[in-house]
Amino acid sequence: MTTTDHDDTAVLDAAFKADAHDRYAELRARGPIHKMQILRGLDTWVVVDHDLAKAALTHPALLKDATPAAEALEAVGFTAHRPESGLGANMLNADPPDHTRLRGLVAAAFTRPRIEALRPRVAEIAEGLADAMAPLGTADLVRSFTGPLPVQVISELLGVPEEGRASFRAWTSQALGSQAEMQREAFVKLNGYLAELVAEKQRSPGDDLLSALTAVYDQRDGRLSRAELVGTANLLVVAGHDTTVNLLGNAMVALLRHPEQALRLRERPELLPGAVEELLRFDPPVEFTPMRYAAEEITLGGARIPRGGAVVVALTSVGRADPAMTETERDVLDVSRPDVRHLSFGHGIHHCLGAPLARLEAEVGLETLLRRFPDLATAVPPADIPWIPVGLMRGPVSLPVTFTPAPATD
Repeated sequence: MTTTDHDDTAVLDAAFKADAHDRYAELRARGPIHKMQILRGLDTWVVVDHDLAKAALTHPALLKDATPAAEALEAVGFTAHRPESGLGANMLNADPPDHTRLRGLVAAAFTRPRIEALRPRVAEIAEGLADAMAPLGTADLVRSFTGPLPVQVISELLGVPEEGRASFRAWTSQALGSQAEMQREAFVKLNGYLAELVAEKQRSPGDDLLSALTAVYDQRDGRLSRAELVGTANLLVVAGHDTTVNLLGNAMVALLRHPEQALRLRERPELLPGAVEELLRFDPPVEFTPMRYAAEEITLGGARIPRGGAVVVALTSVGRADPAMTETERDVLDVSRPDVRHLSFGHGIHHCLGAPLARLEAEVGLETLLRRFPDLATAVPPADIPWIPVGLMRGPVSLPVTFTPAPATD
């Protein structure tokens, strides 16, 4: 079956996510694109095929402008497309030329040389988190390590005070979920806090990215509006750490399920950069790309999509659908696999700007955990690991582990 004008009734819920890879394999066998419901009540065309995903992510009629879909989105209580939501006025939800302008304002902060210069500090944070875990012998890895590491890194990069960091994890999880009321509340809280922080940076700027963006706004030369300043800060907080939380969490789940691969990395840490790419392919941290909307009626993968139709790419599916790999190879985790290809950071003009930072944090975080806790093991059966039940993100909600207690390093 190559066309999917029929209406799939499945809602991508917690049961689907818990068994995602098998479910996506079934969908791929039926066709490259399926009309489903990510938000209950909103028909969405979900691309599950690798090559069609690349086509969708660069299709000239699939845009971030939600105007054609506004009525349908409002009907299901979805508000993230609104400028006042906090995520509306930023490069993630912008099309050229606004996207080009907004991305250019922050791109210099995420070049590879600048990110590589952060490696010693990221390693210092990772060692501190491992020190806190070491004497305990048991921990929730998400709460103790994979969550705090990205929060601390992005907070220092942006200039977020210590006392403001504790709330970010809860707010971003809610903001990226699919429960409309919780999403609205999270955006309101984030926006309010960030607006206050911007005002503080105007009064007392520091050597951080948010101060630099605030200085651009203060020039009043049209490059950055107040809404775009707060929206960009919101995006950097939300996307700048939650993706990496799940990258680390998914990677550790995969390595704990495949201990021979973890052992290979302990023995050959030089494999880590390539291993991170393989882990990104094997189980991406983002389940779906943010929605794109058809500016006109189009045909995609044999499916007719009306004007205003919402389209997403299921990154969890396309990582195991690369035609350059055999069907057997796609489902095998191999941390020494050369030249790994994936779309887990997107494709085209919206390719993730923070990818170098996420890769660095993953390399450092995984190396630290594998070195410091050589007998690390899950404390629950793999089937009992809870996954984020709804929304764009894919990752474990918690990851209970055991290990031999050891004193903290000096």
